[in-house]
Parts: sequence; C-alpha cells; structure tokens
Amino acid sequence: MNISLTMRNSHAAVSPFTQAKPVANRLCAVRRQSPARLATIVAQGAATSTPETQTLYTELAAVLDDYKRVPPSMKQEISMEVSGLCQKLQSAGALPKWGTAAEDLASRRSIQLGELRMVGIKSPEAISKVSVRNDAAFLFSVVATTSISAVILGQLPGDWGFFSSYLCGGISFVVLGIGSVNPGILQFAIDFFSQVFPDYKERVLRHEAAHFLTAYLLGVPVAGYSLIVGKEHTDLAEAALQRRLIEKQLEDKEVDTLSVIAMAGATAEAMYYEEVMGQNQDMFDLQRIMNRSGTKLGNPQQQNQTRWACYQAATLLRKFTKEYEVLQECMKRNDTVEKCIQAIENC
Repeated sequence: MNISLTMRNSHAAVSPFTQAKPVANRLCAVRRQSPARLATIVAQGAATSTPETQTLYTELAAVLDDYKRVPPSMKQEISMEVSGLCQKLQSAGALPKWGTAAEDLASRRSIQLGELRMVGIKSPEAISKVSVRNDAAFLFSVVATTSISAVILGQLPGDWGFFSSYLCGGISFVVLGIGSVNPGILQFAIDFFSQVFPDYKERVLRHEAAHFLTAYLLGVPVAGYSLIVGKEHTDLAEAALQRRLIEKQLEDKEVDTLSVIAMAGATAEAMYYEEVMGQNQDMFDLQRIMNRSGTKLGNPQQQNQTRWACYQAATLLRKFTKEYEVLQECMKRNDTVEKCIQAIENC
C-alpha cells in the first residue's frame, strides 16, 4: 500500500503546457462522457442545489477523468485544475470540510508513546516494526506445496519420477534465492497471496481511506485511488509542491501536512489491529518528505516527526469517525472521487 504524490517526477518529460486549459475545452470533455456518467455527475451535484455548484462538480468529474488518461508529463497541469475547482467549490459553499483541518493542525512538539495510545493507537511500536507475516506465510506455502508435489511426482515411473521431483523441489531454492537477491520481484506474488488472510481487504480499505480523508481535510486534492492488489495507492494532485520536492525546499508547514497524510494509512491500521502490515511505503514516503525539508532534521527530530504525524493522523480519524466510515463504504463500492467527496460533505 502506498500513497502517491501524483505530481511530475524529476525524470518525467517537461510538459509543453504551462497554463490550464480553458473551461470551454473542459466542457467539451464533459460532453464526451456517456449519458449514464453525466446522469451520475448531475445527481451528485444536486445536493448542493445551485446551478453554479452543479457545473463545478461536472467540471471536476471531467478533469478527474482526464487526469487518469493523460501521460505523466501533463498531470501537473491537470492537478492545478483539480485544486482550482476544489477551491471554487469551497468558495461556493459546497466543500466546507475541505482543508478545515489545516487551520487547526497543531505545531510540532515532542510526542511520547503513551500519548499515541491515548488517541487510540493500540500498539505504537508496531508502526515502525516491519511485519513478516505475509512473507513467512508465502514462503511456508511455497516450501510445503513444492515438497508435497516432489514426493508425489517421485512416484512416477522411470526417469520421470527422478527428474520431476528434483525440479519441483528446486523451486523452493529458486524462490529463496530471488528473495535474498531481489525480494521486490516476489512482492506482487506475496501481496496476491496475502488475500488468503481474512483481514487483508479490510486493512487495505482502512489504509487508503485514511490517506484519502486526511489529505482532503488538510486541503490537498485527491485525484484518484486504487484498492487493486499490488496497486494500492492514493493519488494526490498537488502540483504546487512538486518544484519544492525536487529542489528540497519544502517549508515546515508543508512537511507537517504531507507527514500526516503519509502516515495516516499505517496509523489507521494501528488503531484497529495489533500488527501493522502496510507501513513500509508510508515510512518511505515520510522519509522522502523529511529529506526534502528546507529545515534540516536530525535523527531525533525525524523520529519525533514520525510520532507527531501519527498522533495528528489519529486525532483527525477520531474526530471525523463518521466521515471515515462513510468514505470506506464509498471506496468499497469503487465510487468516483467526486462521489466520495460528496459523501464526506454530506455527513
């Protein structure tokens, strides 16, 4: 599971466009939507009751559809439009909750493990402890399956039994070798195998919903999400931060905001389970953010920043519990981003 700052990466081609497309062009894109899609969009905007907000919701839906289709070099341009439309919707009174938590986000301070437990995190230590449950279960299954198969194949007559049993038994050694040299190759297989655990899909849902909700409450537009095995992510359309991410010029406030969003997924898991499974990518994203801070953060400061981010994320998830649960229901149905946003606002 991971959170993706869907902005132009340093290796992506530079977009030849620097300005947002005219609204007229975007409305042309809206006209290309299917009748069913347009009906859904209009129904979503109906709750706001004004023609202006209905039009803005329609434009937002079209922009988000474009965002999925454009190449990486153009995502920065589209993300600027997503942010602009969210701001217009907020000004029109349709998104009163968007960005409200940013104003109330507490300043950095030293956080103790006991404080993390007080905000509902069952085992704070589990957030930084890499879980090997899925890896161990996958390896055990491979070894057990190949061993049993080798014994059965060994009963074949002649050389067939000899060679087939050795070849089948050797699969375990191949898997072990790959895991030792380049374990990333096995990650998709491990993630796919993880579905055998009853709590896997619920963990993924809680994890990505936490990223989505905290980003929305902190005023960072969400452009998309996925709960597909091996592709779990939440896309943030925040073009304004890309330049500073590359140039290592993030301001303290920006570091704080992104830190909370990055650790929200692992925090959500820790609030419901004793063991956390999806913290690896979250910790990687957090480290990437802290490395690009304009203010140098030493090891003690980075450790406290991690705790502080978890504390703030847990506080938001507790405060907006109803919104969090409703958002999970929407994401479980694979609803569109704009429909998820409306569900949050209608709570």
